[in-house]
Amino acid sequence: MGETVDRREIADVLDMLLTDVSGVPRADELALLTRILSSALETDDALAETWNRALSAPSPVTITQAAAELERVAAADGRLSKALVSLANPSAKPTAGHSNRLEGNAQISGHQVQARDISGGVHFHQAPVSSSLPVPRQIPAVSQHLVGREADMAALEASRQGQRSSPGLIVVSGPAGVGKSTLVCRWVSELEDQYPDGLFYADLGGYSLSGASRSEDVLDRFLRALGATDIPVRISDKSALWRSFTARSKVAVVLDNAITAAQVRPLLPGATDRSLTVVTSRNQLTGLVVEGASLYRLGALAPDAAVRLLGLGGGGDRIGRERDAAQDVVALCAYLPLAVCLAAARLAARPRQPLATMAVSLSRGMGPLEELRLEGQAAIKVALDESHALLTTDVARAYACLGMLPTNMFSTDLVAAACALPLWEADRMLESLVETSMLEELGPDAYRFHDLVHAHARRCGEEAGAAERDAVLRRFVDWLLQGAAKAELLLTPSHQTLPREYTGEPGPFTAFEDAAGALSWLDSHQAMLDEAIRYCADSGLHTACWQLTDAAWPLFLRLRPAELWIRAHRLGLEAAQAAGDRAAQRRMLTSGGNGLRNAGEPEEAAEWYQQALRMAREDGDRRDEAQATHGLGVALFEAGRLPEAEHRLLRALGMREDIGYRRGAALSRIVLGQVCEALGRVGEAVAYLTDARGVLVEIGDAYDAARALALLGHVLASAEAAEGTGPGEGVRHLRAALAEFAGTGSVLWQGRCMEMLGQAAEWSGAGEEAADWYLKALAVLERRSPRDSSRIEGRLHGVRP
Repeated sequence: MGETVDRREIADVLDMLLTDVSGVPRADELALLTRILSSALETDDALAETWNRALSAPSPVTITQAAAELERVAAADGRLSKALVSLANPSAKPTAGHSNRLEGNAQISGHQVQARDISGGVHFHQAPVSSSLPVPRQIPAVSQHLVGREADMAALEASRQGQRSSPGLIVVSGPAGVGKSTLVCRWVSELEDQYPDGLFYADLGGYSLSGASRSEDVLDRFLRALGATDIPVRISDKSALWRSFTARSKVAVVLDNAITAAQVRPLLPGATDRSLTVVTSRNQLTGLVVEGASLYRLGALAPDAAVRLLGLGGGGDRIGRERDAAQDVVALCAYLPLAVCLAAARLAARPRQPLATMAVSLSRGMGPLEELRLEGQAAIKVALDESHALLTTDVARAYACLGMLPTNMFSTDLVAAACALPLWEADRMLESLVETSMLEELGPDAYRFHDLVHAHARRCGEEAGAAERDAVLRRFVDWLLQGAAKAELLLTPSHQTLPREYTGEPGPFTAFEDAAGALSWLDSHQAMLDEAIRYCADSGLHTACWQLTDAAWPLFLRLRPAELWIRAHRLGLEAAQAAGDRAAQRRMLTSGGNGLRNAGEPEEAAEWYQQALRMAREDGDRRDEAQATHGLGVALFEAGRLPEAEHRLLRALGMREDIGYRRGAALSRIVLGQVCEALGRVGEAVAYLTDARGVLVEIGDAYDAARALALLGHVLASAEAAEGTGPGEGVRHLRAALAEFAGTGSVLWQGRCMEMLGQAAEWSGAGEEAADWYLKALAVLERRSPRDSSRIEGRLHGVRP
C-alpha cells in the first residue's frame, strides 16, 4: 500500500464501511468520507449516482462501480486520497517509537490481540456472517435466432426509459407462438448491468395444461433466492416481504405467460422507481394500467423477416432459388416465429424436398380460412402435425410419453425413467426434439415444451391408450419417489423408517450425489412433487401419495414451504387412511402437525398430535407415542399453555428414556428448559438444558447441541442480570454457541444468538453494546425471518428510541 489506493483497495474500504462484519454500516467513518466528498458529489453526476446506489443497495456490483468513480476523483483530490489510504490501512500512522510486527512464517488463527497499551476492555466479535447465495440471474437462455425484432426492442427500451418517474412495469401481449418470451428474455438479459441486484424469472403457466402457477409459490422461490428462510404463510405477508427486500434494490423481473392482472400484482417489486418488471401474456392485462403499466402488443414477423428465419434452419440456398415458395410457406405459418421455426426444422430434415412441396403439404391441413382468426394457432397446429409426421417411430413415442406427464419441464434421467429408456437413448430423443423445434432447451439438462406444443404432445399421448399412459405416469412417480428418497437419506437419514415401494426396478437417477445437490434438487422440483402428489391423490395411488409426501420431509424441514407442507400432508393423510396403513397415518399426522405449528397454527397442530397419540397408543407403538406426545407438548408451549405443555413434555421425556432414544430425550429436555424458564423456575431450566447439551455433544449432534448451549446461556444471562452480578457465564455460553452455529452453517441461529447477546447487554445496562448486537442480528435476519426481525426492531427501539 502506497500513498494512493487503487479501485480494488477502495472497493475493500467501501465493503468495510457499508457492511462491516455483519451488515451494519460503519456510521462514523462513512460520515467522514461523505463530508470529504460533499463538494464532489454536488458537481460530479457520475460519482453521485454510483455513490448513492452503493449506499442504498450495497452489493459487489454497486460497490465496484462506486470504487471506480472514487479512484478517478481521488487522483485529483489529495484530501480524498489520504482519507482512503487511512481507511484502507488504519495502521498507516503508528505511534512514534512503537511498532508491532509479525515476520517470517508467522501464522495467525483464532482470536488474537497484538498491541502496546490497552485502555478499557477487549471485545471479541464473531467473524462475518455471510451468505453464499449468488446474485439471482434467473433469465433462461433463449435462441440466438432473434430475427426482425429490432424495432420491437427499441420500442421496449423507449418505454422503459420513459418510466423513470413511475413504476417500471411493461406488459408485452400477443398471440401464442409470436415470440413474446424470447424477445423479452433476450432484452432483459442485455440489461443485466443496469439491474445489479438481480434478474428474476418465473413462468406463471397461465396457459399450461397443468394450470397456472400460484403467485404465492413464485414468491416463495423469489424470497428463497434472496436468502429468506422464515417465509410467511399468507400471500399478503409474502408480497409485503418481497417488496421490503426489493425496496432499495435495482432488480429486473420477468413474469412469463401471465393470465390475469391479479396473478401479477403480488409479484411486483418494491423499488418502483428503479426496478423493471416485464409481463408477457396472450391477453393485454389492461387491469395493470392502474399500476402504471405501459402496454405493448407484439405482432407477427414481417414477411421478409419470416423468410430470413426460415432460412436459418439450413435451407438458405433453396430459399434463394424458390423465393415465391418460401413466401408461401411463411404465409401459411401466419408469420409466427414458432410455426416458422418448426417449418425450418422440417426443411433441414428434408434437404432435397422443394419448398413448393412443403407449401402444398401445409396448405392441405389449413382447413377453412376461419381457423386463421384464432391468431395463428391453426397454423401452428398444422406445422406441428407436419413436424410430428417426420419424427421417427421411437422419437414420436418419446414425444407422446412426455405429453402424458403432469409437468412441462424435463431432464434426461426423467425422460429415461418415464419412457423406459437407457440414458444415452433418452439424450438422443431430447436432441431430436430440440432439433425439430418441438422442445426448448433452457440450459444444461433442462428442457421445456411451449404451451401449444405441450397441448399437441398431450393429444398424441392420449392416442396411446389408457394402459400405456398409466404405465408412463407410474414410472414418473417412481422416479420422483426415488429422487426424494435419495435426498432424504442424504439429508435426514434417521427419518426414513417407513418403506419406499416401486412398481418395478427404479430407472436411472443422476441428478445429485451430495447433500447440497440433494437440497437443491428438492428445491427446484417442488412444483413437480406437488403435481405428482396431487396426481397420486386423484388417481387412487394411495401408497405412492403418502410415500412421496413422507420422502419429501427434508424439503419441508429445511426450506419450510408452509402451504405445500400442509397441503401435501392433508392429501398424504387421506391417502394413508384409504390405504389402511396406520403407521403412515401416524407419520402424516406428526409431520403435518409440525407443518401446522411452523405455519403459526399451534392449536390445529395440537389436534393432529392428539390424533396421532391416540393411534400410537392403540397400536402399541411407544416410539410414535413419544413422538406425538413431544409434538403436542411443543404445540401447547407455543400456544402459551405452559402447565399442559410441561405435563406432555415430561411424559415424552419418560417414554423416550424408557425406549433408549437419547437424542429424542435431549430434545424434550430442551423444550422443558424453555418451559421452566417461562414459568420462572430458573434452576430447573438450567438443569434440563445442561443435561441436553451433554447428551447432544456426546452423540455428535452439533446443531442441537449449539441450540441447547444458546438457550442455556440466555437463561443464565437473565439470572445473572436479576442477581446484579453482571455478564458472566451466560454471555460466555452465548458467544461459544454463536461460534458453534457458524461452524454448522446455521445463519438463522447465529442471528438469534446475537439477539440474546443484545438482551444480555441490555439487562446489564450496556445500551450501546445492546444496540450494536441488535443491529447485527437484524442484518443477519431481516432477509430470513420477518417474525424475528420485527421482534428485534422492537428491542432496538427500546435501547435507541
